Amino acid sequence: MKFRILFLLFIILISCKTKEKTSQTRTTPIKTSKARSKPLSEDSLDIMIGQMILVGLNDRTFLPENDSLRKELRAGKVGSVIVFEKNISKTKSAETLKKLIGDLQAEAPIPLFVTIDEEGGKVHRLKEKYGFVKMPSAQYLGNLNNPDSTLYYTRNLAKELKELGINLNFAPDVDLGLNKENPVIYKAGRSYSADPGIVTKQALLSIEGHHDFGVKTILKHFPGHGSSSVDSHLGIVDITNQWKIMELWPYRDIIRSGNCDAVMTAHIINCHLDTTCLPATLSRPIVNDILRDLLQFDGVVFSDDMQMNAISKNYGLENAIKLSINAGVDILLFGNNVHLEDRISATQIHATIKKLVRSGEIKENRIEESFRRIMALKHKTFNQ
Repeated sequence: MKFRILFLLFIILISCKTKEKTSQTRTTPIKTSKARSKPLSEDSLDIMIGQMILVGLNDRTFLPENDSLRKELRAGKVGSVIVFEKNISKTKSAETLKKLIGDLQAEAPIPLFVTIDEEGGKVHRLKEKYGFVKMPSAQYLGNLNNPDSTLYYTRNLAKELKELGINLNFAPDVDLGLNKENPVIYKAGRSYSADPGIVTKQALLSIEGHHDFGVKTILKHFPGHGSSSVDSHLGIVDITNQWKIMELWPYRDIIRSGNCDAVMTAHIINCHLDTTCLPATLSRPIVNDILRDLLQFDGVVFSDDMQMNAISKNYGLENAIKLSINAGVDILLFGNNVHLEDRISATQIHATIKKLVRSGEIKENRIEESFRRIMALKHKTFNQ
Protein backbone atom coordinates (compact mmCIF):
# COMPACT_ATOMS: atom_id res chain seq x y z
CA MET A 1 0.00 0.00 0.00
CA LYS A 2 2.77 2.45 0.94
CA PHE A 3 4.60 2.07 -2.35
CA ARG A 4 1.38 2.25 -4.39
CA ILE A 5 0.38 5.53 -2.73
CA LEU A 6 3.86 7.04 -3.11
CA PHE A 7 4.01 5.95 -6.75
CA LEU A 8 0.62 7.56 -7.37
CA LEU A 9 1.81 10.76 -5.67
CA PHE A 10 4.94 10.77 -7.79
CA ILE A 11 3.04 10.35 -11.07
CA ILE A 12 0.51 13.07 -10.27
CA LEU A 13 2.96 15.58 -8.84
CA ILE A 14 5.58 15.17 -11.52
CA SER A 15 3.20 14.94 -14.47
CA CYS A 16 2.93 18.69 -14.99
CA LYS A 17 6.69 19.34 -14.84
CA THR A 18 8.18 20.61 -18.07
CA LYS A 19 11.25 18.93 -19.50
CA GLU A 20 13.11 22.22 -19.49
CA LYS A 21 14.65 23.47 -16.28
CA THR A 22 12.33 25.92 -14.57
CA SER A 23 13.32 29.47 -13.70
CA GLN A 24 12.90 28.70 -10.01
CA THR A 25 15.71 29.85 -7.77
CA ARG A 26 16.28 27.11 -5.24
CA THR A 27 18.61 26.79 -2.35
CA THR A 28 21.53 24.48 -3.05
CA PRO A 29 20.76 21.11 -1.45
CA ILE A 30 22.49 20.66 1.86
CA LYS A 31 25.25 18.10 1.88
CA THR A 32 26.51 16.47 5.02
CA SER A 33 29.32 14.00 5.26
CA LYS A 34 28.21 10.43 5.81
CA ALA A 35 31.29 9.75 7.87
CA ARG A 36 32.89 12.18 10.28
CA SER A 37 36.52 11.85 11.31
CA LYS A 38 35.75 13.20 14.75
CA PRO A 39 32.60 14.11 16.67
CA LEU A 40 31.35 17.65 16.97
CA SER A 41 32.79 19.60 19.87
CA GLU A 42 30.49 20.19 22.83
CA ASP A 43 30.31 23.90 22.03
CA SER A 44 29.43 23.30 18.37
CA LEU A 45 26.77 20.75 19.22
CA ASP A 46 25.24 23.00 21.86
CA ILE A 47 25.02 25.92 19.43
CA MET A 48 23.46 23.78 16.69
CA ILE A 49 20.86 22.29 19.02
CA GLY A 50 19.99 25.76 20.33
CA GLN A 51 19.11 26.93 16.86
CA MET A 52 16.51 24.16 16.60
CA ILE A 53 14.55 25.43 19.62
CA LEU A 54 11.65 27.91 19.34
CA VAL A 55 9.93 28.91 22.57
CA GLY A 56 7.09 31.11 23.69
CA LEU A 57 7.70 34.03 26.02
CA ASN A 58 5.19 32.90 28.63
CA ASP A 59 3.49 36.04 29.99
CA ARG A 60 6.38 38.46 29.47
CA THR A 61 5.74 41.94 28.11
CA PHE A 62 9.25 43.01 29.12
CA LEU A 63 12.53 41.26 29.96
CA PRO A 64 13.73 41.81 33.54
CA GLU A 65 17.48 42.02 34.13
CA ASN A 66 17.55 38.80 36.20
CA ASP A 67 15.22 36.86 33.87
CA SER A 68 16.18 33.20 33.32
CA LEU A 69 15.46 33.64 29.62
CA ARG A 70 18.38 36.09 29.37
CA LYS A 71 20.71 33.34 30.60
CA GLU A 72 19.29 30.83 28.10
CA LEU A 73 19.65 33.31 25.27
CA ARG A 74 23.26 34.13 26.18
CA ALA A 75 24.04 30.41 26.34
CA GLY A 76 22.68 29.95 22.83
CA LYS A 77 19.91 27.58 23.92
CA VAL A 78 17.21 29.50 22.03
CA GLY A 79 17.24 30.08 18.29
CA SER A 80 13.74 31.49 17.87
CA VAL A 81 10.90 32.97 19.92
CA ILE A 82 7.19 33.41 19.23
CA VAL A 83 5.05 36.38 20.21
CA PHE A 84 1.44 35.94 21.31
CA GLU A 85 -1.22 38.49 22.18
CA LYS A 86 -0.45 38.06 25.89
CA ASN A 87 3.03 39.51 25.21
CA ILE A 88 1.51 42.79 23.99
CA SER A 89 1.17 45.50 26.61
CA LYS A 90 -2.23 47.19 26.72
CA THR A 91 -0.56 50.59 26.85
CA LYS A 92 2.18 51.83 24.52
CA SER A 93 1.74 48.49 22.78
CA ALA A 94 4.06 48.98 19.79
CA GLU A 95 6.75 50.75 21.80
CA THR A 96 6.75 48.12 24.55
CA LEU A 97 6.76 45.16 22.15
CA LYS A 98 9.57 46.65 20.09
CA LYS A 99 11.60 47.12 23.30
CA LEU A 100 10.97 43.52 24.36
CA ILE A 101 12.08 42.19 20.98
CA GLY A 102 15.15 44.42 20.96
CA ASP A 103 16.15 43.19 24.43
CA LEU A 104 15.76 39.55 23.32
CA GLN A 105 17.90 40.09 20.23
CA ALA A 106 20.57 41.90 22.24
CA GLU A 107 21.13 38.79 24.37
CA ALA A 108 21.33 36.29 21.50
CA PRO A 109 24.78 35.42 20.06
CA ILE A 110 23.08 34.46 16.77
CA PRO A 111 20.16 36.68 15.66
CA LEU A 112 16.81 35.17 16.59
CA PHE A 113 13.86 34.32 14.44
CA VAL A 114 11.19 36.46 16.09
CA THR A 115 7.94 34.87 14.96
CA ILE A 116 4.21 35.47 15.21
CA ASP A 117 0.93 34.00 13.95
CA GLU A 118 -0.43 36.84 11.83
CA GLU A 119 -2.77 35.27 9.29
CA GLY A 120 -5.46 37.88 9.84
CA GLY A 121 -9.09 37.50 10.87
CA LYS A 122 -9.35 35.36 13.99
CA VAL A 123 -5.63 34.51 13.93
CA HIS A 124 -4.54 38.09 14.51
CA ARG A 125 -2.30 38.95 17.50
CA LEU A 126 -1.58 42.59 16.57
CA LYS A 127 -5.16 43.77 16.93
CA GLU A 128 -6.49 47.20 16.04
CA LYS A 129 -7.47 47.79 19.68
CA TYR A 130 -3.73 47.97 20.45
CA GLY A 131 -3.19 50.49 17.67
CA PHE A 132 -2.02 48.05 15.00
CA VAL A 133 -3.17 47.75 11.39
CA LYS A 134 -6.25 45.91 10.19
CA MET A 135 -5.67 42.46 8.69
CA PRO A 136 -8.71 40.62 7.29
CA SER A 137 -8.98 36.86 7.14
CA ALA A 138 -7.65 34.65 4.36
CA GLN A 139 -11.25 33.65 3.63
CA TYR A 140 -12.19 37.28 3.05
CA LEU A 141 -9.23 37.87 0.74
CA GLY A 142 -9.79 34.61 -1.09
CA ASN A 143 -13.42 35.46 -1.73
CA LEU A 144 -12.36 38.84 -3.12
CA ASN A 145 -9.52 37.19 -5.06
CA ASN A 146 -8.21 40.64 -5.88
CA PRO A 147 -4.40 40.89 -6.06
CA ASP A 148 -4.39 44.59 -5.18
CA SER A 149 -6.38 43.99 -1.99
CA THR A 150 -4.20 41.10 -0.85
CA LEU A 151 -1.00 43.03 -1.49
CA TYR A 152 -2.37 46.18 0.17
CA TYR A 153 -3.27 44.46 3.44
CA THR A 154 -0.22 42.20 3.49
CA ARG A 155 2.25 45.01 2.82
CA ASN A 156 0.69 47.09 5.61
CA LEU A 157 1.08 44.15 7.96
CA ALA A 158 4.63 43.31 6.85
CA LYS A 159 5.73 46.94 7.26
CA GLU A 160 4.43 46.84 10.82
CA LEU A 161 6.13 43.52 11.55
CA LYS A 162 9.46 44.85 10.30
CA GLU A 163 9.15 48.00 12.43
CA LEU A 164 8.48 45.89 15.53
CA GLY A 165 11.43 43.58 14.84
CA ILE A 166 9.35 40.52 13.90
CA ASN A 167 11.15 38.81 11.03
CA LEU A 168 9.14 35.66 10.37
CA ASN A 169 5.38 35.17 10.12
CA PHE A 170 3.57 31.85 10.51
CA ALA A 171 1.54 32.58 7.39
CA PRO A 172 0.16 32.13 4.82
CA ASP A 173 -2.12 29.21 5.62
CA VAL A 174 -2.40 27.15 2.43
CA ASP A 175 -4.92 24.63 3.73
CA LEU A 176 -7.81 24.07 1.32
CA GLY A 177 -11.26 24.92 2.65
CA LEU A 178 -12.66 21.50 1.75
CA ASN A 179 -14.66 20.69 4.87
CA LYS A 180 -17.11 23.42 5.84
CA GLU A 181 -17.55 21.78 9.24
CA ASN A 182 -13.84 22.05 9.97
CA PRO A 183 -13.65 23.98 13.28
CA VAL A 184 -10.00 25.00 13.09
CA ILE A 185 -9.64 25.96 9.40
CA TYR A 186 -12.85 26.66 7.47
CA LYS A 187 -15.03 27.91 10.32
CA ALA A 188 -12.15 30.06 11.56
CA GLY A 189 -11.84 31.72 8.12
CA ARG A 190 -8.23 30.59 7.73
CA SER A 191 -8.46 29.13 4.22
CA TYR A 192 -8.37 31.29 1.09
CA SER A 193 -10.47 28.79 -0.86
CA ALA A 194 -11.27 25.17 -1.64
CA ASP A 195 -9.68 25.79 -5.03
CA PRO A 196 -5.93 25.04 -4.92
CA GLY A 197 -5.32 27.52 -7.75
CA ILE A 198 -6.83 30.40 -5.76
CA VAL A 199 -4.98 29.32 -2.61
CA THR A 200 -1.66 29.26 -4.48
CA LYS A 201 -2.29 32.64 -6.12
CA GLN A 202 -3.29 34.31 -2.84
CA ALA A 203 -0.43 32.72 -0.89
CA LEU A 204 2.14 33.89 -3.44
CA LEU A 205 0.75 37.43 -3.15
CA SER A 206 1.00 37.20 0.64
CA ILE A 207 4.60 36.01 0.38
CA GLU A 208 5.41 38.84 -2.03
CA GLY A 209 3.96 41.41 0.35
CA HIS A 210 6.03 40.05 3.24
CA HIS A 211 9.22 39.83 1.20
CA ASP A 212 8.81 43.46 0.14
CA PHE A 213 9.68 44.34 3.75
CA GLY A 214 12.19 41.56 4.39
CA VAL A 215 9.83 39.39 6.45
CA LYS A 216 10.01 35.64 5.91
CA THR A 217 6.96 33.38 5.73
CA ILE A 218 5.91 29.82 6.53
CA LEU A 219 3.42 27.67 4.62
CA LYS A 220 1.16 25.58 6.84
CA HIS A 221 -0.11 22.97 7.77
CA PHE A 222 1.65 20.25 5.74
CA PRO A 223 0.39 17.95 4.21
CA GLY A 224 -2.99 19.66 4.55
CA HIS A 225 -5.41 20.29 7.45
CA GLY A 226 -8.36 21.54 5.42
CA SER A 227 -10.24 18.26 5.16
CA SER A 228 -10.10 17.51 8.90
CA SER A 229 -13.12 17.63 11.19
CA VAL A 230 -11.24 17.88 14.52
CA ASP A 231 -8.87 20.45 16.04
CA SER A 232 -5.40 18.98 16.72
CA HIS A 233 -5.04 21.38 19.66
CA LEU A 234 -7.53 19.08 21.40
CA GLY A 235 -6.40 15.60 20.37
CA ILE A 236 -5.61 13.10 17.64
CA VAL A 237 -6.77 14.06 14.14
CA ASP A 238 -7.04 11.25 11.59
CA ILE A 239 -7.75 12.44 8.05
CA THR A 240 -6.90 9.19 6.28
CA ASN A 241 -10.31 8.86 4.65
CA GLN A 242 -10.94 12.59 4.04
CA TRP A 243 -7.61 13.87 2.73
CA LYS A 244 -7.29 14.63 -0.99
CA ILE A 245 -4.09 14.72 -2.99
CA MET A 246 -4.88 18.22 -4.27
CA GLU A 247 -4.10 19.47 -0.75
CA LEU A 248 -0.45 19.13 -1.78
CA TRP A 249 -0.79 21.29 -4.88
CA PRO A 250 -0.21 24.70 -3.24
CA TYR A 251 2.98 23.36 -1.62
CA ARG A 252 4.15 21.87 -4.90
CA ASP A 253 3.54 25.05 -6.88
CA ILE A 254 4.91 27.50 -4.32
CA ILE A 255 8.03 25.41 -3.78
CA ARG A 256 8.56 25.31 -7.56
CA SER A 257 8.16 29.09 -7.73
CA GLY A 258 11.26 29.48 -5.55
CA ASN A 259 9.40 31.65 -3.02
CA CYS A 260 8.92 29.14 -0.21
CA ASP A 261 10.92 30.16 2.86
CA ALA A 262 9.75 27.44 5.24
CA VAL A 263 7.01 24.88 5.87
CA MET A 264 5.16 23.97 9.06
CA THR A 265 3.94 20.43 9.68
CA ALA A 266 0.49 19.43 10.88
CA HIS A 267 -0.24 17.09 13.78
CA ILE A 268 -2.57 15.06 11.58
CA ILE A 269 -2.55 11.32 10.84
CA ASN A 270 -2.86 10.00 7.30
CA CYS A 271 -2.36 6.24 7.17
CA HIS A 272 -2.25 6.28 3.38
CA LEU A 273 0.83 8.52 3.45
CA ASP A 274 2.43 6.82 6.46
CA THR A 275 1.29 3.26 7.11
CA THR A 276 2.61 3.46 10.70
CA CYS A 277 -0.06 6.14 11.25
CA LEU A 278 2.19 8.67 12.95
CA PRO A 279 1.18 12.35 12.91
CA ALA A 280 2.86 14.25 10.06
CA THR A 281 5.16 16.11 12.47
CA LEU A 282 6.62 12.79 13.62
CA SER A 283 6.49 11.02 10.26
CA ARG A 284 9.60 10.43 8.15
CA PRO A 285 7.53 9.23 5.15
CA ILE A 286 5.60 12.52 5.15
CA VAL A 287 8.36 15.00 5.99
CA ASN A 288 11.36 13.37 4.36
CA ASP A 289 9.92 11.19 1.61
CA ILE A 290 7.09 13.47 0.41
CA LEU A 291 8.05 17.04 1.35
CA ARG A 292 11.80 16.77 0.85
CA ASP A 293 12.27 14.03 -1.75
CA LEU A 294 9.06 14.21 -3.78
CA LEU A 295 8.35 17.96 -3.60
CA GLN A 296 12.08 18.74 -3.47
CA PHE A 297 11.91 21.21 -0.59
CA ASP A 298 15.40 21.88 0.79
CA GLY A 299 14.47 24.56 3.32
CA VAL A 300 13.54 24.77 6.98
CA VAL A 301 10.71 22.66 8.34
CA PHE A 302 9.02 23.89 11.53
CA SER A 303 6.83 21.74 13.74
CA ASP A 304 3.45 22.96 14.84
CA ASP A 305 3.32 23.46 18.60
CA MET A 306 4.70 20.31 20.24
CA GLN A 307 2.54 20.99 23.30
CA MET A 308 -0.73 20.58 21.43
CA ASN A 309 -2.69 17.62 22.79
CA ALA A 310 -2.38 15.60 19.59
CA ILE A 311 1.32 15.22 20.40
CA SER A 312 1.79 15.92 24.11
CA LYS A 313 -0.96 13.61 25.34
CA ASN A 314 -0.05 10.67 23.14
CA TYR A 315 3.69 10.43 22.42
CA GLY A 316 5.63 11.81 25.38
CA LEU A 317 8.16 14.64 25.26
CA GLU A 318 11.37 12.73 24.61
CA ASN A 319 9.83 10.33 22.09
CA ALA A 320 8.10 13.16 20.20
CA ILE A 321 11.34 15.14 19.99
CA LYS A 322 13.24 12.11 18.73
CA LEU A 323 10.63 11.17 16.13
CA SER A 324 10.18 14.72 14.81
CA ILE A 325 13.91 15.41 14.36
CA ASN A 326 14.50 12.03 12.75
CA ALA A 327 11.53 12.69 10.48
CA GLY A 328 13.26 15.81 9.15
CA VAL A 329 11.84 18.65 11.26
CA ASP A 330 14.43 21.40 11.80
CA ILE A 331 12.84 23.73 14.37
CA LEU A 332 10.66 22.51 17.25
CA LEU A 333 8.01 24.92 18.54
CA PHE A 334 7.10 24.96 22.22
CA GLY A 335 4.67 27.85 22.64
CA ASN A 336 4.09 27.27 26.38
CA ASN A 337 0.42 28.19 26.04
CA VAL A 338 -0.31 25.54 28.65
CA HIS A 339 -0.87 25.32 32.39
CA LEU A 340 2.03 26.64 34.45
CA GLU A 341 3.05 23.16 35.59
CA ASP A 342 3.23 21.94 31.97
CA ARG A 343 5.51 24.69 30.69
CA ILE A 344 8.95 23.66 29.53
CA SER A 345 12.13 25.70 29.34
CA ALA A 346 14.57 25.89 26.46
CA THR A 347 17.16 24.38 28.81
CA GLN A 348 15.01 21.26 29.29
CA ILE A 349 14.39 20.90 25.56
CA HIS A 350 18.07 21.41 24.80
CA ALA A 351 19.11 18.78 27.37
CA THR A 352 16.64 16.27 25.93
CA ILE A 353 17.92 16.70 22.37
CA LYS A 354 21.54 16.49 23.49
CA LYS A 355 20.82 13.32 25.46
CA LEU A 356 19.27 11.74 22.36
CA VAL A 357 22.31 12.70 20.28
CA ARG A 358 24.75 11.33 22.84
CA SER A 359 22.81 8.05 23.00
CA GLY A 360 22.92 7.75 19.22
CA GLU A 361 19.12 7.91 18.85
CA ILE A 362 19.60 11.11 16.82
CA LYS A 363 22.69 11.32 14.62
CA GLU A 364 25.05 14.30 14.88
CA ASN A 365 24.88 14.92 11.13
CA ARG A 366 21.09 15.21 11.43
CA ILE A 367 21.61 18.14 13.84
CA GLU A 368 24.21 19.68 11.54
CA GLU A 369 21.84 19.38 8.59
CA SER A 370 19.15 21.34 10.41
CA PHE A 371 21.64 23.95 11.57
CA ARG A 372 22.80 24.61 8.02
CA ARG A 373 19.23 24.99 6.78
CA ILE A 374 18.36 27.34 9.63
CA MET A 375 21.41 29.52 9.10
CA ALA A 376 20.76 29.68 5.36
CA LEU A 377 17.25 30.97 6.07
CA LYS A 378 18.47 33.45 8.67
CA HIS A 379 20.89 34.88 6.10
CA LYS A 380 18.36 34.92 3.26
CA THR A 381 17.69 38.43 1.93
CA PHE A 382 15.28 39.92 -0.60
CA ASN A 383 15.53 42.69 -3.17
CA GLN A 384 13.52 45.37 -1.40
